[in-house]
Amino acid sequence: MQQILQELSKSPLIAFTILLLVILVVPPIFERLRLPGLVGLLAAGVVLGPDGLGILDAETETMKLLSDIGKIYLMFVAGLEIDLEDFRKNKDRSLGFGIATFLVPLIFGVMVGRLFGFGWNASVLIGSLLASHTLLGFPIVTRLGVTSNQAVTVTIGATIFTDIAALLVLAICVSISAGEFSAVSLTIQLGTLAIYSAIVLFGFDWAGKEYFRRTGDEQSNQFLFVLLAVFLASVGAEIINVDKIVGAFLAGLAVNDAVGHSPVEEKVEFVGSTLFIPFFFVGMGLLIDFSGFVSSLTTQLPLTIAIVTALILSKFLAALVAKILYGYNWNEALTMWSLSLPQVAATLAAALVGKTAGIITDAVFNTVIVLMLVTAILGPILTAKFGSKLTVPKASLAEDSQNNEVEDEEFNLDSDSLIYNSLFKVVVPVYNPQTERYLIEMGALLAHHEKGIVVPLSIPKAHVHMDEPQLKFSIRRSKQLLQQALKISQEFQAQAKPVIRIDDDVARGISRAAREQNANLIVMGWSPNSSLQARLFGNIIDNVFWSAHCPIAVMRLLDEPINIHSVLVPVRNITPEILRAIQFAQLFADTNDASVTLLHVRPRKTSDQEIALFESELSSYLAQSKSRKEVVIRTIRHDDVAKVIIKEANSYDMVILRSVHRRTAGGLAVSDVTNKLLSSINNCSMVLFGEPHSG
Repeated sequence: MQQILQELSKSPLIAFTILLLVILVVPPIFERLRLPGLVGLLAAGVVLGPDGLGILDAETETMKLLSDIGKIYLMFVAGLEIDLEDFRKNKDRSLGFGIATFLVPLIFGVMVGRLFGFGWNASVLIGSLLASHTLLGFPIVTRLGVTSNQAVTVTIGATIFTDIAALLVLAICVSISAGEFSAVSLTIQLGTLAIYSAIVLFGFDWAGKEYFRRTGDEQSNQFLFVLLAVFLASVGAEIINVDKIVGAFLAGLAVNDAVGHSPVEEKVEFVGSTLFIPFFFVGMGLLIDFSGFVSSLTTQLPLTIAIVTALILSKFLAALVAKILYGYNWNEALTMWSLSLPQVAATLAAALVGKTAGIITDAVFNTVIVLMLVTAILGPILTAKFGSKLTVPKASLAEDSQNNEVEDEEFNLDSDSLIYNSLFKVVVPVYNPQTERYLIEMGALLAHHEKGIVVPLSIPKAHVHMDEPQLKFSIRRSKQLLQQALKISQEFQAQAKPVIRIDDDVARGISRAAREQNANLIVMGWSPNSSLQARLFGNIIDNVFWSAHCPIAVMRLLDEPINIHSVLVPVRNITPEILRAIQFAQLFADTNDASVTLLHVRPRKTSDQEIALFESELSSYLAQSKSRKEVVIRTIRHDDVAKVIIKEANSYDMVILRSVHRRTAGGLAVSDVTNKLLSSINNCSMVLFGEPHSG
């Protein structure tokens, strides 16, 4: 049996198959146990490694390659996920908090290292391991709707400084360990690193923007460009004698600006979180000596406790410094503390480099694993607790929105286009005859109420030869759909302007036609698609959300809109985005004499004063609305937001949810309330209302 297992471990194909099986099965099991999926991957590595079944071997070329790719990808995604726009807005405070949350843990780590008899080089590296942080709590503050709170944006921006500084310390420690350190060599190393960083940050940024501009929307080529950039940067880092994870992180920052929050970024992160990053965590598990790990926790327990305590205390002190300097309240300071606690991406990657270079011992490496487990669980829990109490900048219903009208009349080719130019326009793409009526009816109701027009849109797929029989058939079918749309529009006394647009890509066709028509709103049908193909290549709805210039309402209508008389809108925080979703609900209510209820779910421990304040602020915003329909505000205390919304939805004809792009930190899955609602609400119609570029 042992011989068979050894033979299995030598086959790259079998090893790869086993890894895929582990990634597919293990993380969901651990998430059901309320543990991070990465803990399951580490545990699987231990079970399948030398101390377990011996099926996988960390020393094989296959595992080395996959683990290295995963490590590079992990650091690349860490750089890619940093919001540079938020950093620029608060760069001074981000830099200030970054320095505090780097230096204080660094000092504490050095003190712990020296206290336990480690040399200066090892002690400084231990300190640097505590100095960085991974934004595991980012999806939580996104779900809570508090990412616009300055304390949150400052913490996110500080990640740039802490990670770069920690990786720089790592590079110096490795250089010292290799016996290549001197004042001259340090100066040369820093100078070389500065030149290399400038080439990556500015050169790759420029090259990416130029390449993306020249290739248009060819996402496959853009995806390959991003992959080439990250591995070129990693190879370049090794050439200048710096660890490859430094290059990967810098590449993430460089490509960040060029890619933006585009579908390409989504695909890059999806491939990483689905394949390569899990490979790294399984590989980490293979390196763990289980008996030594247990021994470290027993014989080296004081070291473990000291490092974990030093991290938690030092990060708290850094947040306290920010509170004092910038006048944040306790909830903001504690949220900053909780966001900066998790030690995953840079910490694990740097610890592995330090262990491989012989700078830190197995006991320290095992302690880092414990540190990762503790902070990966504790950080998100505290973020959810304190983040729910944050306030966000005040928004206004009267806030300026994008002006979708074309002001230069010289572009209007005829009098007809001048008539349409100033009207409220609703573009309704039609494809499925079974859902066409409800969608056109919705568009017609809205357009008629606003004294505008509905634009039924059909997009036949382009062919190389425009006389292809398939294209002729598609155009004929489009005309039939639009003829039916005209009849429906006339039923509701709405002016209609049918449009046929031949395009290579349906999503681009919808977005371009909407821009050409100066649309105020796009109304689309929705059918949930969470397949691998949809996740990897995106679907039409995702791409329209990304590329459109105006709001999009994606609908699953179970009844005719004229039969919808009660609308529920869940509200978490008062933001410009949610207020525009409320405006849409009021617009529909005005067209159909429907009632609108705003549902606000707060934790059970929320005080009456907090609830009263929120309802008062929301009422003041609603008073600015021109809608003649009264809006009811309901507040329910409960700790499970999704459960309450699902239950309340049974009493309404339609639920309107705000579409928010969910991102994960370090490729780790985080539950999404919206996804749960979409899959659980089946008894009423639903609308997913989104802003431009929110896909």
